[in-house]
Amino acid sequence: MKDKSKIKTRADRIRKSLRSLFPEVKPQLHFRNPFELLIATILSSQCTDQQVNRVTPKLFHQLKSPQDFARASLEEIEALIHSTGFYRNKAKNIKACCRVLLETHGGRVPDRLDELVDLPGVGRKTANVVLGAAFERPGIVVDTHVKRVSWRLGFTENSDPVKIEFDLMDIIPRKEWSDFSLRLIFFGRQTCTARKPKCPVCLLDPLCPYPDKTTFGQ
Repeated sequence: MKDKSKIKTRADRIRKSLRSLFPEVKPQLHFRNPFELLIATILSSQCTDQQVNRVTPKLFHQLKSPQDFARASLEEIEALIHSTGFYRNKAKNIKACCRVLLETHGGRVPDRLDELVDLPGVGRKTANVVLGAAFERPGIVVDTHVKRVSWRLGFTENSDPVKIEFDLMDIIPRKEWSDFSLRLIFFGRQTCTARKPKCPVCLLDPLCPYPDKTTFGQ
């Protein structure tokens, strides 16, 4: 990355602007405990948070614990999560994940990144969501919005989510990793959209080094 000190200075100004736009941020997925958040985040892959929130009340009414999911048939889980898309693969991962939770972690969701990413169906994005929201351990969550907005703002020259995560970790204070990720997500949904970004009315436009590169991530 070029001229890191200048990028950090600009990132500080952008963080303040995003904080003014989104003063209070929290995950949009509904959950009552770390286990529910873990399952909901797995379901949110290639699916909106709103749709996941429509599915999880009935899902967690019928299957409340890792034991319940491990005992349930794949067909039962598939039927409950069908509308989230890619339901066969998600059901298989969730069932396997719950088995590992029971066999390795006593049925509890671990609070360490290395242990979370060892769970079936859990990558760094899911792990960082759980760490930040359930355990208050900051993490950079790189979804499609964070990927697109970070590139447009010149925070990264990479397209690989893990490399983007580390680029952002290098310029954003650790204590703000989780909130900053959420603010980028909200900003990407609201203003810096994939196909028609609202550059003329964007608060960050004066700080954006690549206003013409608007097709990234389509």
